[in-house]
Formats: sequence, structure tokens, C-alpha cells
Amino acid sequence: QVQLVESGGGLVQAGGSLSVACAASGSILSFNDMGWYRQAPGKQRELVAIIIRGGSTTYADSVKGRFTISRDNAKNTVNLRMNSLKPEDTAVYYCRASRVGILYWGPGTQVTVSS
Repeated sequence: QVQLVESGGGLVQAGGSLSVACAASGSILSFNDMGWYRQAPGKQRELVAIIIRGGSTTYADSVKGRFTISRDNAKNTVNLRMNSLKPEDTAVYYCRASRVGILYWGPGTQVTVSS
């Protein structure tokens, strides 16, 4: 059974930085891709960043140049470094992995950016 657990969320002031991490229960190389999504109150869940097995990355326009997704194959983690945070980045951040058409989600971690 695949398990994903996020960590590292918290409260930060606008303009600050924060990193969140997603730990997988098995080898992350078994996934076709892994990514971060977020959901703000009253809004739909949206893609933030994704990294595919080959290493290519994709970012939402709203975070390009500010967020960086990376992975540590040895630790089976996928990380999201968030710089120049804005109040509109406030959301619950979810880790997602896909393998053979099946999606796995973590429980989420709250990121709050104060103005």
C-alpha cells in the first residue's frame, strides 16, 4: 500500500520562504510522476508543480520562478521549495503520485502566508 506523508508546512510572512516535503513509503522511482497540488478555502485543488520520472518539471504560472520542485531518490522524498511567498499561496498543500494510472494522495499540510 502506497503512503505519502507531507511535512514542513507552517506560518510564514509574505516574502518569506518555506519548504515542504513528501515522504513515500516505497521507491519514488516506481512512480510515473509526483507533484504538489494545493487547495485554498472555497477553491478547487490546483496543480502547483510536478516532476516526472525522467526529471522534467512543470510549474503553474502563478509559482514559476518562485517555487522549485526536487526529489531525493535515496530518501524517497519529493520536496517543494517556496520562495517569495504571497498571501495567495495560503492553502493546504497535497503531495500526489501516479503509477500505472492510479493516483495516490497524501493527507496534506497547511501553508499560511501572512500579509
